[in-house]
Amino acid sequence: MRIGRRRWLLCAAALAAGALAQGGERVIRVTARKFVFTPAEIALEKGVPVTIELATEDVFMGFNAPDLGVRADIVPGKTNRVRFTPAKAGTFPFLCDVFCGDGHETMSGKIVVT
Repeated sequence: MRIGRRRWLLCAAALAAGALAQGGERVIRVTARKFVFTPAEIALEKGVPVTIELATEDVFMGFNAPDLGVRADIVPGKTNRVRFTPAKAGTFPFLCDVFCGDGHETMSGKIVVT
């Protein structure tokens, strides 16, 4: 019985540590495809940390939200994680800043911080 209880306590401690490490931080997955971001609108809260996971299966692309100071490369087959905390409220555009073909100029979205 002791071994079972010990395993249970170890599992509970590991789960609790994982929950504390995440700290309630939001993780938003953004997929880039020629010539669109999904989702195209991201809703965030001022002062709340967020991690944006960027992925694509197409070609090399970029993610740039200049008004928020957020910039990352998006490499096919890899996930790039960008962590930041919005410091101001408003609506901020983001765009692909790496030429990815005809239609590139329309590849954009917005981040709404309340």
